[in-house]
Amino acid sequence: MLQQILRDMYIDPELLAELNEEQKQILFYKMREEQLRRWKEREEKARMEEAMLRKTARCKQSNGKRVQWLRGKDGEVWVWVMGEAPGDKPYEQISEELIAERARQQAQKEAEELWKQKEAEITKKFRDAMAQEKARIVAEKWKIEIEDRKAAKLEEEKIQEELKKREEEERQKGEEQIRQQEEIRAKELYLSLKQAQQHSQHSDDDQEWEEQLRRSKAADEERSHKARRARDEYRRQSLRAIQKGRVAGLSNLFQGTSLNNDQEIKLNNNSASPLLSVSAASSNIWERPSRPFSRDVIIRWFKEEQIPRRAGFERNTNRIAQWFHGIISRQEAEELLMNKSEGTFLLRVSEKIWGYALSYRQQSGFKHFLVDASGDFYSFLGVDPNRHATLTDLIDFHKEEIITSSGGELLLEPCGQQKNPPDYSPLFE
Repeated sequence: MLQQILRDMYIDPELLAELNEEQKQILFYKMREEQLRRWKEREEKARMEEAMLRKTARCKQSNGKRVQWLRGKDGEVWVWVMGEAPGDKPYEQISEELIAERARQQAQKEAEELWKQKEAEITKKFRDAMAQEKARIVAEKWKIEIEDRKAAKLEEEKIQEELKKREEEERQKGEEQIRQQEEIRAKELYLSLKQAQQHSQHSDDDQEWEEQLRRSKAADEERSHKARRARDEYRRQSLRAIQKGRVAGLSNLFQGTSLNNDQEIKLNNNSASPLLSVSAASSNIWERPSRPFSRDVIIRWFKEEQIPRRAGFERNTNRIAQWFHGIISRQEAEELLMNKSEGTFLLRVSEKIWGYALSYRQQSGFKHFLVDASGDFYSFLGVDPNRHATLTDLIDFHKEEIITSSGGELLLEPCGQQKNPPDYSPLFE
């Protein structure tokens, strides 16, 4: 099963949901190792192909055109970095010029609007004054005598010239004020834009960058911690298996053992389980599907492949082990373990893979470990690299050695049957 997952680099979501956190981390670590191995293999192959292509190209183009890089006085390839060559403006200067230009354009726009308002006020002011003066002069001179109209006209023109002169002076004065205000406003806008840019760079950008950096570092540390734990667990299990010497290669103790067809095994819940009758193997040819898809197929698999390997039996006897259970769900397993002490366990036939599920009672809840039986050995899927010849070897091994270093799970007390007939009876009928 593990080899198939690593070959396909895919695990079914339902099967993934059956794994606990330690199994997931170990499995992801192994998948990552496989990814790196494939990547290195591809890179080496690509490197060799590229070297071969270069060699072939040199042979074909030995007399053809070639591209030569321009080199500097030091003999290295000549490189020009914009902004660092002589005559290039540095970034700070370009930024200063852009800010100053933006401030100048904004101040000029504001000055134009202000001048339009000022010019309208001046025009209206002198137009009204001229009209009033003209009306006054005409009224006064008209009353005196008609002959003085010419004098009135001259006086009117004189006053108009004086008013125009005053208007021109007023306009020049107003233009000078607007120009001065424009310069002052341009400086104010430049300073405000500069301060806003600096504040934005040193506050929002820095804070956002620091927050992103903090989250990234935290995520990296968490991933590194999980990967480190997975690697340590993998190495610990491997070293422990070598030291103990209790792996599948030790023996195929019971692989050649067969059960008598006429042997009768009675099913009950006593601690010393009586003998069970084992049916003869079916004469039909058994071909195992890629995945279990029904209870009937699982029962057929157990009878065809697991009974000959003495799965579920006590060592050197024909009694069903107290910890062995049939095809029960996770919820049913947890109900059986609900009122048990920490370290109590049971092994049930899995409905997700060709194998089993070890349900374990811990202080704060339950843990479930998948046991792969798709090959000629038994091992925890994604947690324990040890390979055991029989299920009994696996159980006995973890009565002395913990399953994971983080959880410290030891198999202390088996959880027996609470039903009659037992839940494993369909497997042996």
